[in-house]
Order: sequence, then C-alpha cells, then structure tokens
Amino acid sequence: MSTDWLRGAVIYQIYPRSFRDSDGDGVGDLRGVIEKLDHIAELGCDAIWLSPFFISPMKDYGYDVEDYCGVDPLFGSLADADALIKRAHELGLKVIIDQVWSHSSDQHVWFAESRQSRDNPKADWYVWADAKRDGSPPNNWQAMFGGGAWTWDSRRRQYYLHNFLIEQPDLNVRNPAVQDALLDVARFWLERGVDGFRLDVVNFFTHDEQLRDNPPITTLKRAPPRPHQFQRHLYDRTQPETLEFIARLRTLLDEYGAMAVGEIEDEEPLKVQRDYTDGEDRLHTAYSFFLLRTRAMTPAVIKDAMSQWEGARGWPSWSLSNHDVTRFPTRLAADDPQRTKLMMALLLALRGTAFIYQGDELGLSHGDVSFERLRDPEAIAFWPSGIGRDGARTPMPWARDANMADFTQAPDAWLPLDPRHRALAVDAQTGVEGSVLEFTRAAIAFRKSSAALREGEFVALDAPEPVLAFERRFGEERLLCLFNLGPDPVRRPVAEGAARFSVGAAELKTGGTALGGYSALFVAI
Repeated sequence: MSTDWLRGAVIYQIYPRSFRDSDGDGVGDLRGVIEKLDHIAELGCDAIWLSPFFISPMKDYGYDVEDYCGVDPLFGSLADADALIKRAHELGLKVIIDQVWSHSSDQHVWFAESRQSRDNPKADWYVWADAKRDGSPPNNWQAMFGGGAWTWDSRRRQYYLHNFLIEQPDLNVRNPAVQDALLDVARFWLERGVDGFRLDVVNFFTHDEQLRDNPPITTLKRAPPRPHQFQRHLYDRTQPETLEFIARLRTLLDEYGAMAVGEIEDEEPLKVQRDYTDGEDRLHTAYSFFLLRTRAMTPAVIKDAMSQWEGARGWPSWSLSNHDVTRFPTRLAADDPQRTKLMMALLLALRGTAFIYQGDELGLSHGDVSFERLRDPEAIAFWPSGIGRDGARTPMPWARDANMADFTQAPDAWLPLDPRHRALAVDAQTGVEGSVLEFTRAAIAFRKSSAALREGEFVALDAPEPVLAFERRFGEERLLCLFNLGPDPVRRPVAEGAARFSVGAAELKTGGTALGGYSALFVAI
C-alpha cells in the first residue's frame, strides 16, 4: 500500500451531523453519509474526511470524545462505520477520520480514573499542576473558548489543563503510556480499513514542561475579542516533544500504508505546517488557518503562502472552508457565484492537496443562525463577535422542494436550514450549465487531467495587481495560470499557447489574454 495518491488529491470533508439524516431525528448520521457517497464520487474527489462520530457528551459536538473506539448512537453503530468504509472503497474513495488526541471528554474513563487521586495508574494521563501559593492557577494560559485554561479539581486538589472547554481536559501526551493508548486507538481504526487520520490541533499535543507563562503581545492597538489573543503562545503549544510522538505514529501508519494530515493552529502557521511535514518521520501533510481565515484574497496572500513552501521536503494541504470558519463564498466572494467559481479554481490550482468542505461545491453562503438557535459553545460565548461556526454547519440541501431540502424527514433539524440554500440544492444545480456544482465537477476533472496541477512545482510570475500569475510545471508540461482577482477587465501579454480551462470571461487572443472581472485562464505553453 502507498500514500502516493495523496499528492494533488481532492479530499471532501463531511460534517456528519449536517450532511444527511437517514432516520428522521433531525441529526445527520453514518447511514445518511452512505446514501450520498455517490455525490462525492461523481464530483471526482479522491477521499472523504469525516469529522468525529465517536461516543461523546457533545459539549463540543463530537470534539469531546468519551470513547475513541465507539460510534455514538446518534450517528449509528460500529457496523455502520464498517459499511461506510466498505462502500467508500467500492466507489474508489479513501476514508480519513478525525482523531482528537490533544484532549478528551471529561466523561472518558481515563479522566474519571485520573482525577480520583495523585497516585492511581492513570494519575499522570492528563495535565495536572499544583496551585500557586495564593491558590491561583499554575500560570497565565488562556483557553481558546474563553477564560483561563486551568480548572480546579477538589478531589486531587490540583488544577487540570484544558485548552478548550472545561469539559475537554488535555491529555498528557508526553506520557509514553498515553502515547501507547492513542496508538492502540489508531491501530483499531486502521484494522477496520480507514486510510488515514486528520489530527485535530496536532501542535497542541504537548506543552512546556516548566509551565512558563506566555508573554503578552506588545503590539496590540486595541483589545482583541478573546482573552487568549492577548498572548504569544510560546509555551502552551508547538513543543518539540510533539514531533517525537508523531514519529511513533508515522511508523505505525507506514505499516498500513496509511496517511495523516495535521491541523495547525499557530502564530506562524505556514512555518509550523512545514516543520510538521519535514521528513519521513513527520506527517504526510498538514493544513493551517492561513487561507481559512483570510478575509480578502490577493496575489500577495497566495505568493506568501507558496513562497514559504519553496524547497520543502513536506507536502502542504489547503482549504478555503471547514466546520470552524465562515464559508468562503461569503468570506471571499460576497456570495457571488462567479467569484465563488474563481476561488474554487484557485484552490484547485495550488500546489498541494485540496480540501473541499461539504457545500463548497454548491457555493453555499454562510448560514444565518439566530442567537436563539445557536448550538456552538464558541459562538455563544463570544456573541456577537465570534466566528459563528454554526453558520458553517447548517444542513446540507439535497432537493430544493423537499421537506428540509431533503436533509431530514423531520420537521426541523438540530440547526435550521437557511432558506437561501434551497435554490442551491444539489438537484437544483445538477446538469445546469454554469452552476457552481457543474463548474466544480469540471474544475476537479481538469485538475486530475494535469500532472502539473496535481504535483508540479509552483513558479510565481510578476503581474500587476490584481492579477495573480504563476506557472505549474511537471516534466514537459507547463501550465500558465492567470487570475484576475479584481472586478475590472485586464489584458496581459502571453507567449504562444493553447487555452485549457477558463473561469468567467477569459480568453486567449493573438498576443495576449483578455481577462474579465473575476475571471481566470489556464494556458498550456
């Protein structure tokens, strides 16, 4: 078995709660995923990534795991997971599943034992520390979801670390016994046939052993919306010991021919992304929030991202949307179909593996969810200035005129269906020339037809703003990629070549190209 398929692959992220409900309870499930795998295969994707479906109290909607080897009844059963893997493989789709190893749920049996005393067999499986002499927490670390990152436990008379919710205690991944247990979890799923793992906040796995305070950011011009944004995160994440554990994981993955993609959350995202993939004892690939949080796409943004990977041994991954950020048609394209197509084409033209989040292929806008319907603890805690992650998690629309757009047979779902999404449903776009869905299919097919796009080198070219120009090269194939990221038409001289693919009003003319506003042209030269 080999992981060569990963280079240049297109991977489709499924958030199971919101993908398809097969049993009418208003919550998506694994059987619902199975029902719609054909849609993903027909897009031309190479693999799926499934967000967590494990047993969980759902304080963070599955990212607080109570049992890493069990399927939550809300989503189905272990037999359903096996059936999903089997069906995906029949369709030629690889299966990647989330692993949340930075922390567990506070309902996990490991934590229940760990908190009982300071000398039980799992006493050191989580990050515990004594109070300061005045009773205050061990240091100044702040949780991502608000408040301090330490909570007092009266049984042990110590604090435990939680980088996210109080109900998500941090595992002590420095501990070899914890590493062994996590590798056993990986082996359990590899034996069931999964092809790889997406590692949630992988650079949070270990912390500074001395528990030093994070220094403040001294350049802030005004108070940020979240307490953790006041600090430089030098000591609560991205520690060298994490790479030692990753080396152990890589050895196991290599036994099965499986892969791992890491999620990076850091102040220097591209540097850490590169570090975590630098060699055969590191991750196969990694992505960060560099493009996921970009508010405006410019040539400088793309050139910066690509330049930081020059000469790298590792392989990057890129995405414009996921379950944690504002959907890219809203964030980057003002919900305009033409600009949405342009951003999709740009994503698929970058050197690396491309991740498409469910609904990206439809051009779904960020969902409108009222405060009364919010479910996400992050969104509630930081209302109204939070990311609003629920807006990225509203139900997937399959049929325009069906009940709840055919997401569920229930009268309502765990999150509301945005009425604007009905017109963008799969059945409303299938076979419709010019639709975002049909464009996405064509763009993926074009990427798959070009070795230069899948795995060639990236060569930036000079061009006046707002034109982004670069070449992708592989062997004898050279592909010139031109993107007009602005609203006004532009012309650019181009050497002799043949137009291969276009977005919007873009064409190759004698002596150059004519690029309409928000258009792109790919030229074989």
